[in-house]
Amino acid sequence: MTTRGPDSQHRIVILHGKDSFLRVEWSRRLRTSLETDFGGVDEFTFDGSTATLATVLDELRSYGLMSSHKLVIVDNADAFFGSEDRRRAMERYAEDPMKEATLLLRSQNWRPGNFDKIVSKIGIILKCESPGDADAARWCVARSEKQHKISMDMDAATLLVERVGADLARLDSEIGKLAVGALASGRKKIDLFTVRELVGASREEQAWEIQDAILSGDSGRAAAKLTELLRISKAPEVMISWSAIDLARKIHAAAALAAQGVSDGQIAKDLRLWGESTIPILRAARKIGETRAAALLHQAIQTDFQMKSGGAPDPERALAGLCVLLSDSFSSGKIR
Repeated sequence: MTTRGPDSQHRIVILHGKDSFLRVEWSRRLRTSLETDFGGVDEFTFDGSTATLATVLDELRSYGLMSSHKLVIVDNADAFFGSEDRRRAMERYAEDPMKEATLLLRSQNWRPGNFDKIVSKIGIILKCESPGDADAARWCVARSEKQHKISMDMDAATLLVERVGADLARLDSEIGKLAVGALASGRKKIDLFTVRELVGASREEQAWEIQDAILSGDSGRAAAKLTELLRISKAPEVMISWSAIDLARKIHAAAALAAQGVSDGQIAKDLRLWGESTIPILRAARKIGETRAAALLHQAIQTDFQMKSGGAPDPERALAGLCVLLSDSFSSGKIR
């Protein structure tokens, strides 16, 4: 988190990676540095997926009319460098860049090559990726104090990262919300209680939501929930897999007890079932029976093993298949 950022001495700056906050923050720091050293700065922004090579180079090589320095920004830079001829042309420019212009290339994806080697001599290349959880928590504490003017306990920051992930843009948004909530409640800092009160369940906790979707017997709902957990909530694949195994295990155990003539009340007590999922689990167990329940449990365990051993190249697809299989097994009995 202490990486030296871009400044007015860099004629070409490459910012690549999926953390949008860092791309924006480094861009802001670059412009501030340019304005400090050159006064006014003319800024021109192009979409790399549509901009032509001639347009970008002409802007870089022409002198500004209003200011002494120009900042030329190319977003989607990976698309702009898509052809070999264009990349070579930009390499030639990088070998002798205009002193009166700074080129800022921004992109989520980036394919390094000879251009990067040339840029390293006259510019800077920064990878904008979310930090590890520990670094993200420390960043939250510092960001809360500096930007939002309220202190934040380290244990609160750690829980915040656990619940929303290490994406800095989202963390900054959540800190803003927590700051307002804490002050409105008369607190002088963001503490553990504030985070627990105002921030949703953790990624690990959210993974258990797949059980309710599977028990609905609606395979479409189960698949949609899986997609939401993986792509939006960023729940760990391993936790979703374990959640599916846990559900299959409980249904198999309930089915085995039911086959022995044990009452639903006793089964719930023996297996420590509680909450709204108790009745759906018991109905599922009695509907599919012990043999089918055992086969589903075996399939859940096998899917988990394949994911961990490399036997499932696409874990999301493997999990989707398992969730649909389990859900379809409960569908006809209206287990809701």
